[in-house]
Amino acid sequence: MRKITFNVHKEVFNDCYLPYLYDKSKFLVFYGGAGSGKSFFIVQRYILKLLMEPRCNLLVVRQVGDTNRYSTFALFKQVISLWGLNKYFKINDLYITCKLNKNAVVFKGLDNIEKLKSITFPSGELTDVWIEEASEIQEEALNQLIIRLRGGKTRKQIVISFNPISVNHWLKVRFFDREVEDCKVLHTTYKDNKFIDDDYKENLESFKETDPYHYAVYCLGEWGVYGKTVFVAEKVQERLSEKIMPLRRGYFEYDYDGLKITNIRFVDDKDGFVLIYKEPEKNKPYVLGGDTAGEGSDYFVAQVLDNVTKEQVATFRNMFDEDIYTRQVYCMGVYYNTALVGIETNYSTYPQKELERLGYTNFFVRMREDTYTHKHIKAFGFQTNQKTRPIIIAELVKIVRENIDFIFDTGTLLEMLTFVRNEKGRPEAQEGSHDDLIMALAIAYYISVQQKDVAATEDAISKVKWTDDMYEDYRNADVEGKKYLESKWGKPN
Repeated sequence: MRKITFNVHKEVFNDCYLPYLYDKSKFLVFYGGAGSGKSFFIVQRYILKLLMEPRCNLLVVRQVGDTNRYSTFALFKQVISLWGLNKYFKINDLYITCKLNKNAVVFKGLDNIEKLKSITFPSGELTDVWIEEASEIQEEALNQLIIRLRGGKTRKQIVISFNPISVNHWLKVRFFDREVEDCKVLHTTYKDNKFIDDDYKENLESFKETDPYHYAVYCLGEWGVYGKTVFVAEKVQERLSEKIMPLRRGYFEYDYDGLKITNIRFVDDKDGFVLIYKEPEKNKPYVLGGDTAGEGSDYFVAQVLDNVTKEQVATFRNMFDEDIYTRQVYCMGVYYNTALVGIETNYSTYPQKELERLGYTNFFVRMREDTYTHKHIKAFGFQTNQKTRPIIIAELVKIVRENIDFIFDTGTLLEMLTFVRNEKGRPEAQEGSHDDLIMALAIAYYISVQQKDVAATEDAISKVKWTDDMYEDYRNADVEGKKYLESKWGKPN
């Protein structure tokens, strides 16, 4: 076999990628923002491997095969030409062969993964896979590629490159939310690319002022979601960056004799599903909104609000049987001063009826039409329908826009980043995501106006010590502003 000597000069590579040039890890994950040069480096790296390794057969895949033609395939041709290596490669349509050793690159799509099983190479087995724009593919496709790489004597490697899109994407769950054996990850942005065009860099940086959220996600490669989010994504992302932790995590234990629940106590547990951000205060009114497992969801959820400050103070989300969920709601309601409770009754009335049987006394009351008399009668529980759903979501959007500091829970904020408008403009969770926490919180805010004696209870709350700055803001506020500041900070002592 004819050999060539190829000197690797640092000047042709971005410094951040050099440690990965000869890396043999099973998985290499390159992710980040636009203009980071990650795809260009991956191609540079593979051209070196094709030339210098005795066995390197590469499969380059994207979700749709023909998109390779103007992206990955075009990049290979560009780098080969830029380095003056055309005489060492035979380039056909979506197929490249190294003339020195028969190493080859084939470009395919994952829209029909069964076709990948028939791929063969002139010099033997498949050794490498590059998944470009991996956020476009399904996890099952990766699993099939891993199977395709098994066997043989040569060490195999999968390189994955993408721009982060959804905080709930399977890529994040698989490679970032848990430790993966024999895997290295690198995050880069346009700031790591010393070869970037000045005009392009200036264009990217212009988004800092015009669209900060787009800048964070698209330019800096932070986890987020592209598209039209219902909530103000910039504010949600900023709140998430504060990384607020709950005061306590655990669950409620209680004594139950088949009729009544007594001796309620909160048990701290690092794996618990109840998150407490603020403990209940004496004489304060609280509101609990509940979203039950139904169509499209396996989760039971509850959110608790302080009905004076309007702050989120506690939440839980887990997969329960209905009876266990109901007892946790009962305990949480009692724990927060027998909070006003409004449970969604769309898919099941069991939690509402069971709360009544257990002797809970403080419920949201709605008006419904009796199916026999057609008269409007009072009923417990919340109904999400074509009339109420837009109203409760719109109110929550307003709260997030004007008072994002009311929201503490990371899970709730993450759901807001993937709550988007579909092609018909209807607000809903992005495919693969959930909106349980959002809906429970929206219900809680909506029913809070029905809480009795809120004004009277405000006077019973312990007064707080204000700072000089707080007094100054209060003196400069108008009547409505003063009311708002008192509701937010409490009355001064």
